[in-house]
Amino acid sequence: MATALTTLRSTLATDLTNAGVWNIFAYPPSVITANSVIIVPADPYITPSNNVQVIPPLANFRVLMTVPMLDNQGNLNGIEDTIVAVFNLLNSSAIVMNVGTVSAPSVLSAASGDLLTADISVSILTSWS
Repeated sequence: MATALTTLRSTLATDLTNAGVWNIFAYPPSVITANSVIIVPADPYITPSNNVQVIPPLANFRVLMTVPMLDNQGNLNGIEDTIVAVFNLLNSSAIVMNVGTVSAPSVLSAASGDLLTADISVSILTSWS
């Protein structure tokens, strides 16, 4: 049985917990900090599966990863290490999902300072309740 759409973000966040390495957020926080993994709705967020008796939704997310901006080598190594760790946690999750592409690293100017970010697209067939 699929995880309900209303609890899916929290379930995914729990599966991506890596205590002492990064902060995990099941929603976009008011202040994005370094060493965070954030579950963000993608666009499109929810796609109904039509032409079937039951119309289950496909939930699309971006798993946003942040590391501090350091010199070029340091920040690229940091984001690559985070990408590998997140992929390993996604692989070990009990949630059945399609994992898509990883975005190129980019700079995010946030209230907490400049961060290097990348995101992984994830799609999960879920249920309405």
